[in-house]
Amino acid sequence: MKIIIAGASDVGLHLAKLLSFESQDITLIDCVKDDLNYADTHLDIRAIKGDPSALSTLKKADAGASDMMIAVTPSETTNLMCCLLAKQLGCKRTIARVTNIEFDKYKQDVDFHSLGIDELISPEELAAKEIQLLVNQSAFNNSYEFEGGALTMMGTTLQTSAPFVGKSVKQAAAFFPEVHFMPIAIKRVDSTSTLIPRGDTMFEAGDQVYFISSKEGMDELYKLTGFTQKNVEDVMILGGGRIGSKTAEELCAKGVRVKLVELDKEKAISLAERLPNTLVIHGDGRNVELLVEENIEGMDAFLGVTDDSETNIMSCLMAKSKHVSKIIALIENTDYFELTKSIGVDTLINKKLLTANTIFRYIRKGKVVDLAKLNNMDAEILEFVVSPESKVLGKKIRDLDLSRTATIGGVIRNGEGVIALGDFEIFAGDRVLVCCLPKSISRIERMFR
Repeated sequence: MKIIIAGASDVGLHLAKLLSFESQDITLIDCVKDDLNYADTHLDIRAIKGDPSALSTLKKADAGASDMMIAVTPSETTNLMCCLLAKQLGCKRTIARVTNIEFDKYKQDVDFHSLGIDELISPEELAAKEIQLLVNQSAFNNSYEFEGGALTMMGTTLQTSAPFVGKSVKQAAAFFPEVHFMPIAIKRVDSTSTLIPRGDTMFEAGDQVYFISSKEGMDELYKLTGFTQKNVEDVMILGGGRIGSKTAEELCAKGVRVKLVELDKEKAISLAERLPNTLVIHGDGRNVELLVEENIEGMDAFLGVTDDSETNIMSCLMAKSKHVSKIIALIENTDYFELTKSIGVDTLINKKLLTANTIFRYIRKGKVVDLAKLNNMDAEILEFVVSPESKVLGKKIRDLDLSRTATIGGVIRNGEGVIALGDFEIFAGDRVLVCCLPKSISRIERMFR
C-alpha cells in the first residue's frame, strides 16, 4: 500500500516505524526538519519537509495516487484540512487524529465522510476507554474487547501461586467441563520472543500470558490465575488532563468514588467546577504525605496519567508500596515497557500503541475488521470476517495450515463468542480471531481473502 503519514512526532513516527518494517510504501511529512531526521536516516521511507495541509506539499507527496492518508500531527485543524485536501486530490482513504476528547460525540451531527474524512481517531479517547476496561477487570493488566465484549482479550503475569503453573495448556483446560477461554500468546521471563501456545505448552511462573475469553470464561480465568474478582469502589487519579478528567467523569457516572490530584491550581479549580461528583485535590501527587493524607491505602486503584511518564511510574510505585491492588501508568516511551514491568508496574497504557492498533485494522488485507497488538509482545490479533470466497470456508480448524506461529483464539457467530476447538467448522459471516507472529501475517491474510 502507498501510505502518507502527516506528522513525525510521537504517533506518526511510531506508525512509520511499524509500517516500514512491513515493507509498505511510506511517505512521512512534517514541517519541522529535526523531527524527520531519524526517519530519514534509520527507516526505509520517504521524508518530506513541508506543511501537511498545503496543496503543494500534498502534490509533492503524490497524495492523489495514495491508498491512505494518516494525519496525526499535534494540530487538529491541520489534520482535518490535510485529509480534506488529500481526499479531493484522489486519496482512497483518510484518517485524522483529533485532540478534543469529546469530538466523538459529534460524529452524528456532522457528516465528516462527505467532507473527505473517513475516520476520526483520538488517542486520548482510546486511552480513557482502555483504562476504564482495565479498572473493571482488576486482576488483569491488559485487555481488549471484540464486538462489544462477545470475546475479550485479557493479559496477565502468572504468579507462583497460580493453580496451573507447572501444567500444560491441555491440563489447565481439563479443570472445567467446557472450555470458555484460550491462551493465545506467552512470553517467558527473560525472553524476548513470543510463543504461540499449543496443547503441550507448559505454563511457568512469571509468564506473561494473553487469553481470549468468552463472557462465561471470565470467572474461570480468575480461578486459574489465582486472582479474585474485586469490585472497584475508590479510585485515585493523578493528572487532570484530557485522559484523567474523562476517566474521572466516566467512573463517577458508574458510581465509583474518585479523587483527582492536579498540580496546576487553575486547572484544579476548573476541574472541580466541571466534575461535581469528583473530589479534586490541588497538590503534587509525588508528595507521599499528601497521598497518605488522602487515604491512598484505602484506594482500590491508582491511575498515573499525567503528561510525564516518569512521574506516572514513580507515583504508581509509591501507590504499590501502600498496597493499592490495581495501579495503571500512562507512559509515552515504549522502551519503558520491559523496565517498568521488571520493577513492579505491570499495567501500562501507551497512546501510540492504542492508536496504531486502531489504524492498522484499515491497513491489513483480507476482511480484517479489528486488530489488537499485544503490549510488550511481537504478536497481534486480527479479526477476520469470513466471506463466501474465503479459503477457510467450510473447513474445520484442525485442517487449517496455521503452523506454530498462529492460532485461532475464538469465533464470533451471530453476536455470540465461542472458543473454537479443532472440530469447529467455519461458516460464512463468522468473525474469526487469529493471533499470529509478524512472519505469519501475510499467509493468514491470504487464507481469509
